[in-house]
Formats: sequence, structure tokens, C-alpha cells
Amino acid sequence: MALSLNEHTVQSYDEELTALASQIAEMGGTVEAAVADATRALLKLDHAAAREVIAQDKRVDEMHRQIDDMAVSMIARRQPMAQDLRAIITAIHVAGDLERVGDMAKTIARRTLQIEGLSLTPKFYNGVKHMADLILRQLKAALDAYSARNAAAAVEVCNAYDEIDALYTSLFRELLTYMMEDPRNITQCTHLLFCSKSLERVGDHATNIAEAAFYLETGRQMSSATAEELHRMQIKE
Repeated sequence: MALSLNEHTVQSYDEELTALASQIAEMGGTVEAAVADATRALLKLDHAAAREVIAQDKRVDEMHRQIDDMAVSMIARRQPMAQDLRAIITAIHVAGDLERVGDMAKTIARRTLQIEGLSLTPKFYNGVKHMADLILRQLKAALDAYSARNAAAAVEVCNAYDEIDALYTSLFRELLTYMMEDPRNITQCTHLLFCSKSLERVGDHATNIAEAAFYLETGRQMSSATAEELHRMQIKE
């Protein structure tokens, strides 16, 4: 049976919204892989792998442009309201955060290329690996909360940020101690400090994505919700 003009328009609009969500999911998977690859390159001081991460950043930038163009076009043509408008605006913000995550991966890779002949202490190696694993879990959880429109899961992501901050502080102190023990390590350790900070910034962007997921589902900023409301959401989950 042939669709009416209105039914065809609604179906076409739904397909565009689905395509936008799919683009976000693809971009999310790409930047997750970039952070994982950049961290491995750092821990192994693998310059070839680091160069590959840098080269792949162009793809992330292109995906960001495509999502922005798609979203702006939908707003101009469809004039969405309420939940649909919220979904499109949120997609623009999430894509921006994912692009910045890609930039952080590129920064780690670039710093890795500057590090030569430095033997990473087991404590620092394990600290970076643990921090990267935690951040990647947070990034995935934030993207899952966004995809599923799960406000409770988004709250959990935001609540876990303190652990990332504590790990960064620990790594910062470890590197300062390493530099004070031998001033010859200052330049190399400075690069490692920037790498650690870039990882911590990925955690910031994961939190931003989780907050966007909360807004997408509830129509409210997470900061406007009371502690009791957030607690009730987690209990329901």
C-alpha cells in the first residue's frame, strides 16, 4: 500500500534521525579506538603506532563535519520541536565532545613521538594503564547511556569521575618525584605529564556526554536535579 505524503514525510524524518544517531555511534567507536591505540603507543613507546593515531584524526574531523552538516540541514528543513529538536541539538554537542576526545588521542600520540629512551617505572606504567582502562569504560558507558537515553546510567558515569581525578593526581605526583630525583628526566616527564592530562580530559568529555544523555532523556540539566532525584534514578536502575 502506498504511503500518504504525510506518512512518507514522517518516515523520512525518522530515517534521518536514525542516521544521525548511527553517525554518532560510529564516531564514538572511532574515538574509543583512537584513545586505546594512543595509550598503547605511549606505554610501548611505539612511534609507528603513534603516527597512525595522528593520521587517523583526519577521519574523526571529517565525521564531525558530516554530523554538524546533517544536523544543521535537519533543523533548517524540518524545523523540529520538543524532543526532536533536543535530540538534534544534543547530537551536535556530543559530536563536539567526541571530536575533542579525538584531539586528546592525537595529543598523546604526538607527545609519545617526543619521548626517547625513557624507562617507565612499573608504578607509572600501571597507573596510566589503569587510568586509560577506567576512562575507556567511562566513555563507553557515556555513549551507551546516550544511545539508550538512560538518565540513571548517565548519572553513574558522572559520579565515577572522582576516581579518574584521583588517578591523575597520583600520576602527577609520581612524575614530579621522578623529575626531582633526576633533573635529566624533566623534559621527558613533562611530555608524560601532558599525556596524563590529556587522558584526564577524555574523562571530562565522557562526563559531558553523560550530561548530554541526561538532558536528552529528561529535558533538564543534570546540575538542576536534586541529589534525592538522582539517587532515586539510580535505585530504579
